[in-house]
Amino acid sequence: MEIAVPMACKRASMGLAMMACLLLWLGTCGGGATVPGPNPQPPASQSWTLVWSDEFSGPNGSSPDPAKWTFELGGGGWGNNELETYTNRTQNAYVQDDNLVIQALKETYTGPDGIQRDYTSARLKTQGLFQRTYGRFEARIKIPYGQGLWPAFWMLGNNIGQVGWPNCGEIDIIENIGREPSMIHGTIHGPGYSGGSGIGAAYSLASGQRFADDFHTFAVEWKQNAVRFYVDNNLYKTTAPADLPTGTTWVFDHSFFLILNVAVGGNWPGSPDSSTVFPQMMLVDYVRVYQRQ
Repeated sequence: MEIAVPMACKRASMGLAMMACLLLWLGTCGGGATVPGPNPQPPASQSWTLVWSDEFSGPNGSSPDPAKWTFELGGGGWGNNELETYTNRTQNAYVQDDNLVIQALKETYTGPDGIQRDYTSARLKTQGLFQRTYGRFEARIKIPYGQGLWPAFWMLGNNIGQVGWPNCGEIDIIENIGREPSMIHGTIHGPGYSGGSGIGAAYSLASGQRFADDFHTFAVEWKQNAVRFYVDNNLYKTTAPADLPTGTTWVFDHSFFLILNVAVGGNWPGSPDSSTVFPQMMLVDYVRVYQRQ
């Protein structure tokens, strides 16, 4: 399991400042890990160039950077019979200690769509602000825990407004449902292989560890005719056109935008029950996008 790097190390510059921070960290926490510099590279490969990132370094309590993220709003179920209303309030999405916090709350709330729900949360996206074709898409995340919770880091094709879903394509870099605390899923969806027929795989932690207990790095490396899924730089699934059902189309050859959200309830995770504790928080240390050098 990855050891969380102190925030001072996260911000350290190259040179003596970084070395001092690294030595301090090793002396107090033990272990060996790569401390990113100002232009961090994926630990598994040095053949990447950073093209976009958010390190969530704004003031504590502030909203996410509006130049990088916009909000989905409403409580209409989002095609999955979800139970939350997504808001743009700082109660549900805010920056704290160099992390993005997406907080799911149990509260009776009526959004601007007039739908009353018993839970609120947030769903952030880069649509209209940043989109990319191919590259490495990576985030370091500590997910929440509990029956009925559904945290995710994923992408949609930016032509969704023209062709709809699933024709636009969807890449789920990481999804988790609360009844599977030691397991995450990586999946692609497209026309003829969407929803429960999406193509992907699960990745489980050893010895009953829970993903909610620590930060983990989730990534895809996406190139023409292949999407590779990683957890903590461990490759666990590669999808390619040869994996598609006969007669269907590979729709991963155009730009996609990023999404971060925590859903509550829905067809897949089911509803919260008496064991589910609120509030629940997903912490995002960073989101980074790289291209091949």
